[in-house]
Amino acid sequence: MKQMRRIVLAVIAGLSAASMAHAATPLRMGLEPLYPPFESKQSDGQLVGFDIELGKLVCERMAASCSWVETSFEGLIPGLKARKFEVINSAMNITAKRRESIDFTQPIYIVPIQMVARRDRHLAPTLASLKGKTVGVLQGATQEDYVRKHWAGKGVKVVAYRDQSQIYLDLAAGRLDAGVQEAQNASDGFLSKPYGKDFDFAGPVLTDNATLGEGTGFGLRKDEKALTAELNKAITSLKQDGSLSRLSQKYFQRDIIAK
Repeated sequence: MKQMRRIVLAVIAGLSAASMAHAATPLRMGLEPLYPPFESKQSDGQLVGFDIELGKLVCERMAASCSWVETSFEGLIPGLKARKFEVINSAMNITAKRRESIDFTQPIYIVPIQMVARRDRHLAPTLASLKGKTVGVLQGATQEDYVRKHWAGKGVKVVAYRDQSQIYLDLAAGRLDAGVQEAQNASDGFLSKPYGKDFDFAGPVLTDNATLGEGTGFGLRKDEKALTAELNKAITSLKQDGSLSRLSQKYFQRDIIAK
């Protein structure tokens, strides 16, 4: 009996040590902090936004500590594959093209993609309306894939930017006729600002699963099956207890969480 008790205690001690080691190891999350309200940086250097709080909730549920690694959006997948971080947490939509090189968790949230233009231009997201016009998109984002597939080379000039805020500045200055981006970012980062007062959403929400994907999730390397499973378990738990829906209401006043 004593020998069995020693074995049980040893097993428990081993499991506790492994758990503590896991919790002590930071889970590095890659992001580009230039996309409010999802992720941005305050003047004091603090990272804030929906995805930051989402990451903290997930890490807390996993009993792991989080840290963030900043890079450009187009550098996120190369940085992940180069093992600069373990997870992409930067409003990245899940698409078939991206699945060719990395894995994703289940979809966490879904944000509509819409075009923005001046109200008095009466533009629509169609080839007929945009012929001869210039449209701005975020470089490396799914909306760039969409506009290049549907409009580029067909009479519409597409300009890709590394910084979403520069698209809004060029719209306001008249250097762009339209911009295509996530609707919530457009609302918070442009339409609600004084320099966006003459602009509005132009046309309906854009849809195309091939380019715009099935929602937003965490990106991971294909060899991280165990971590993907852990993340999915934590995400499911946070969905079921309403934590993610409450976070969505805090930032967007509506529930954008994927069911």
